Amino acid sequence: MLQQFDPRNKTIKIWVGDRLYAREDAKISVFDSSVQGGDAVWEGLRVYPEGIVCLDRHMRRLMDSAQAMAFEGIPSESFIRTAIRETLAANGMEKDTHIRLTLTRGDKITSGMDPRVNQSGCCLIILAEWKPPVYDNDHGITVFTSTIRRNNPSFLDSKIHHCNLINNIQAKIQANVAGKDAGLMLDYAGFAAELNGTNIFMIRDGKVYTPHADACLHGITRGLVIQLCKENEIEIVEKNISLTELYAADKVFCSGTMGELTPITEIDGRTIALDADGGLLNKLIRLFEENVPKYCIQP
Repeated sequence: MLQQFDPRNKTIKIWVGDRLYAREDAKISVFDSSVQGGDAVWEGLRVYPEGIVCLDRHMRRLMDSAQAMAFEGIPSESFIRTAIRETLAANGMEKDTHIRLTLTRGDKITSGMDPRVNQSGCCLIILAEWKPPVYDNDHGITVFTSTIRRNNPSFLDSKIHHCNLINNIQAKIQANVAGKDAGLMLDYAGFAAELNGTNIFMIRDGKVYTPHADACLHGITRGLVIQLCKENEIEIVEKNISLTELYAADKVFCSGTMGELTPITEIDGRTIALDADGGLLNKLIRLFEENVPKYCIQP
C-alpha cells in the first residue's frame, strides 16, 4: 500500500504564507513552529467534481484546533477558502485531488518552546496533489495491532487535530515491519481506538459499531458514515470494542479522507471474510458514493 509518486505533481503550485510558489520553491523557515515542535494543526481535504466534501466541517475543526492551541494571527476562514480556490485553479484540479491543509503557529524570533517567541502570526500551507483514494477497496487491507497506544485526553486530546503524529508513525512502522498495511491502535484501556491513519468500524448481526471518539480522532468521514447510517435506518452504535469482537466480526472497515471506506480483510492473522455481511458494507459504500455530492462545497 505504499503510495507512489504521480508525475503530474512534479509541477504543482503550493500555497505558503500568503501566496503560491512552484513546488521547488515552496519552503518554510527553520524557525517555523512546525519544524521546532510539530506545533501546527491540519486537515485532509478531498476534491470531487462537485467541490470539497464537508469543507465546512473541516474548517470548523481547523479553527477549533487552532483556538485550543492558542494560536495568534489566525487567518480568516474567507482567506483560507480563497487560498484553496486559487491553489486548485492554478493547478487545474477539479477531482482526484487530496489537499493537506496545514496551519502552523508561524516563525519564532529564536528557537524555543515558548509560544511567546512566535511573533509573526500563523503560516498557512496548502498542498494540493493529484491523489485518488489510496487504498484498494476491491481487495481491502490487512491490519496488525500495534503496541503503541493512542493518546487519550489525559495526555493529548485527539479533538485537537495536531501535527505531532509520532505515535501514529510508530504504529505504522510496526505495521510495515509486520508486513501489514496499517497499525491498529488501542486506547489506554486496551479497546480499539483507530488505525494509524483512519477510523475503524465493524459490522455484526446487521448492526454497525465504532469506538467512542475519546482516544480516536473525531474523523469527518467517520461522522459522515454515522450520519448516513442514522438517515437510512441502519443501526449504528458507539461503544468500547475489544480485539476479540473485531476478530469475530462479520465485517470490519476503515474510513478516512485518504481512502474513503475500505474493507479490512485481516487483523492479527485472523481473516475477516470479504463476503461476510458484504451486503451491508456494500450498501454503506454505495450510500457514501451517492451522497458525497450533496456534502461537497465550493471553497
